Amino acid sequence: MIGDTLLLQVAAVTDIAPGLRHLRLLAADGGKLPPAAAGAHVQFVLEGAARTWRNAYSLVSRPGARDAWEIIVRRVPTSRGGSAFIHEQLKVGDRLVAGWPGNLFAPVRIARHHLMIAGGIGITPFLSYLAEFGFTGAGHALHVCCRETEKDVFAPWLGNSPAVAFHWDADGHRLDIPALLARQPAGTHLYVCGPAAMNDEVMAAAAAAGWPANHVHCEHFGSALSGGEAFRAFLARSGIELEVAEDESLLDAIERAGVAAPCLCRGGACGVCATPLLEGEAEHRDHFLSAEERAAGRLIMPCVSRARAGRLVLDL
Repeated sequence: MIGDTLLLQVAAVTDIAPGLRHLRLLAADGGKLPPAAAGAHVQFVLEGAARTWRNAYSLVSRPGARDAWEIIVRRVPTSRGGSAFIHEQLKVGDRLVAGWPGNLFAPVRIARHHLMIAGGIGITPFLSYLAEFGFTGAGHALHVCCRETEKDVFAPWLGNSPAVAFHWDADGHRLDIPALLARQPAGTHLYVCGPAAMNDEVMAAAAAAGWPANHVHCEHFGSALSGGEAFRAFLARSGIELEVAEDESLLDAIERAGVAAPCLCRGGACGVCATPLLEGEAEHRDHFLSAEERAAGRLIMPCVSRARAGRLVLDL
């Protein structure tokens, strides 16, 4: 442990499908790792030759496991560099700095039934859910929307569970979301994790069907938009002027300047990085601020949001 971070060592690297890499990570000092509950994620510091990335990934290891953590990372074609680093450079024996587990997507244990809908790599948080439900006996069902060629990739984690169904974009295999939601028993909690368009579709269908808002839970990968026009930002308390590049986030630029900014998910969902905006107009891309807060223009989530035009002045 290094202060409030952990030093990990890569114990195994496996390419489980084209563009999908599985990592097994141990504590570098040979000790025990902190326990993590179902749905937890960990933020990793990825040190490239010319740039550092801080990416958060869901743990797919068994909840509570302290011997090793496991993650699965998709190589994103439009990656800012983090997933490319993991796929192209990370190897067995390498060491990584990581944060302690965080959890914004834990299953609700008083739910009568758990309905999970995953899109592509959005299956990863649900792999730990399944391990927990298998132990507790909680009623559950997982519907996975993916490419037909990827339906067997996660078999080592899913087994032959009758609670898991796969869907893909072909006649007879598409998921009918309204019909699925309509046949759930009272007391069911709904969880969705996938691309932004799918998340929005499921959330809209649940609202239209009258599901209570506190029974619907969504995990976002981050902003649906990646990068944008370069812009400038001034950190008023630090006295630092920043140039935010087209392919980096405002938060990345702040950290590059050596300024510590609070953050957790780095995907615009948790609210930890919400920062007072003193001047300028933000292009909001987060999933946290309310419509009223966005209209007021006094806060920005630097992990995903950018300047709409001109220059931003932040209270940092």
